[in-house]
Amino acid sequence: MSRGACSSEREALIAFAHVVEPGDARIGALIDRWGALGLVDRLSSGDIGIREQAAMRARIARVDPCEAEAAAHAIGARIIVRSDREWPTQLDDLGAARPLAIWALGAANLRLTALRSIAVVGARAATAYGEAICRDWCATLSEHSFTVVSGGAYGIDAAAHRATLSVGGMTICVLASGVDTPYPRAHDALLARIADEGLVISESPLGQDVRRQRFLTRNRLIAALTRATLVVEAAVRSGTTSTANSAIALNRPVLAVPGPVTSVMSGGCHKLVRETEAMLASRVEDVLEVIGELGEFIGPSPERRSLDDLSPSQARILDGIPARGVIGIDDLVLDSGLSASEVSGALSVLGILGFVHEQADGWRLARRG
Repeated sequence: MSRGACSSEREALIAFAHVVEPGDARIGALIDRWGALGLVDRLSSGDIGIREQAAMRARIARVDPCEAEAAAHAIGARIIVRSDREWPTQLDDLGAARPLAIWALGAANLRLTALRSIAVVGARAATAYGEAICRDWCATLSEHSFTVVSGGAYGIDAAAHRATLSVGGMTICVLASGVDTPYPRAHDALLARIADEGLVISESPLGQDVRRQRFLTRNRLIAALTRATLVVEAAVRSGTTSTANSAIALNRPVLAVPGPVTSVMSGGCHKLVRETEAMLASRVEDVLEVIGELGEFIGPSPERRSLDDLSPSQARILDGIPARGVIGIDDLVLDSGLSASEVSGALSVLGILGFVHEQADGWRLARRG
């Protein structure tokens, strides 16, 4: 049988990426079963149980993978398939719906930059509040060496990319169109800058325009590529929440920023927290604690803990420790009216929380930040 222009698994994957809509798990399952090159064979030689077999065979025959690679190279892009070292293996969590190939525009290595990444998504009709939160938090995330991944749209997406670039951070834009077909058109300059300093990627071939369904399939790619998804603003029914739902389905953390109860653009965030496993993020430190390596980002230093967290006995003991110098347990027992065991227990907790330090001759206040 003739395989047309496909002579390798790589070329067959590129060919199928031209004729199959992104995220088509039905065709993806067949490729998982027989391999892309094996499926090309079966399209011609046998029934594979799909009605559009003849049409797909004809479309595959018209694709020249070598020409596709040459076209990508001509604009400074490259095609990444599952067997390449640059392939981000976390995308395989999508199973049969994972991409067949990815077009990447930019010098950065996709696999390496995505290892430590977070999706930052939100409403196109973002409010000033949402954009301010997005700018501040993305700058902080970038300063902690996290790659910010978003979709290049108006509103929160654009704010996330711009804030990251402004501090010299790494950002990845995932398009629903081909990487040579910027969308929205008004973001031509922004997407060009992202390609220069970060990465613009898509699972749609060159020349492909956006379609409604491709926004949803693009969102699952954003969720799968990253460690977690941060939703800054979202209406109750929006494409943004589809990204969050994809992340939840993949058992990836989702964080949502709260907003005014009167804001329509925060309704989706509130609903995510109320009805799903999404976590409320009221400060950027909440995000860092979730996406960092174990122990990388601890909570606020013990010195900054509120006195309101202390029990009455702990607060009484803390009040009894002089501002300068040390004091022994016997004196604290006498001053506080508590038993020796109660004083000892309170001091142990205060020490763990960082309020006091034990010395050879007694206890002293810790230096406070």
